[in-house]
Amino acid sequence: MAKIGFIKLGNLGMSQVIDLVQDEIAAREGISVRVFGTGPKMGKDEAAATAELKNWGADFYVMISPNASAPGPTAAREIYKDVPCIIISDGPTKKEDREALEAAGFGYIIMTVDPLIGAKTEFLDPVEMASFNSDAMKVLSTCGVVRLIQEELDKVAAMVDEGKSGKDLQLPRIVAKPEKCIERAGFSNPYAKAKGLAALHMADMVAKINFPACFMLKEIEQVTLTAAAGHEMMRAAAQLAIEAREIEKANDSVFRQPHSKKGGRLMTKTKLYEKPQ
Repeated sequence: MAKIGFIKLGNLGMSQVIDLVQDEIAAREGISVRVFGTGPKMGKDEAAATAELKNWGADFYVMISPNASAPGPTAAREIYKDVPCIIISDGPTKKEDREALEAAGFGYIIMTVDPLIGAKTEFLDPVEMASFNSDAMKVLSTCGVVRLIQEELDKVAAMVDEGKSGKDLQLPRIVAKPEKCIERAGFSNPYAKAKGLAALHMADMVAKINFPACFMLKEIEQVTLTAAAGHEMMRAAAQLAIEAREIEKANDSVFRQPHSKKGGRLMTKTKLYEKPQ
C-alpha cells in the first residue's frame, strides 16, 4: 500500500488534478491518498497548518504551490524536510535554487508552463479565474504535463511497493519546459505535436505577460490591458491544444495510459475500440 500525501498551498493550474492522476477512476488498489489544502492563500500560517497531514505518515508527500521560493512554501518545506517530499511548482527557475532543493533532499518538478494568472482586482473576478484555470488545464492535460507528473509519481509509488522507503526513494528532479513536456504527450501526428508544443510555449509566455500586470504596473489601463492580453493568450493556447487532440481523434490515434485496478500497472491503448494492454 503506497500512501501519498498531497499539500496544496495556494493554486496552480495543475493543483486541480494533482491528487487525482494516480487513480483516475477511483478503482486502483494498493494506493491511498490524503490531501491538505489551504485554498488560495499560501502564507506562513497556512504552511504551519499543513503539519497536520504529516501525522498521517505517508510514504511520500507532494507539495504543490506557486513560487516555491515564497515565504509560505519555504516554511512548509521545513516541516517536511525529514520525509520524502516532491515539490511541484512554477519556480524556482534558477539553477542554484534548484540545487539547494536537491541538497536538502527534496525532489522537484518545476513547470514553467503552468501560467501565472492575472491576479489583480481591477481585472480578475471568480468567473475569469475559473475560465483561466480551465484553459490552463486544457494545455496541461493535452500537451504532456499531466502525463509527465502521473508517470513520475507512479515511479515513486512503485518503489514503495518494492519495499523502499525514506532516503531510498529516488525522487524526480525535472525542469518541465515545453520541449520536455511535449515528449510525454504521446502525439503520433507531427502537426498535432507542433500545435501542442506551440500551446506550451504560449502558456510559458503567459506568465511573462502577467507578471508586470500583477507586480509592476500601476495605471488601471496598463494593468487591465496587460492582464487581459495574458488571458487571451492562454485562451488561444487552449484552442491549439484542443485542435491538436482533434487531429489525433480524427486519426483514431489518441494515446491513453490508464492504471490497472490491481497493482496500478500502466496500460496503453491508441485505438478507441481496443482494450488497454
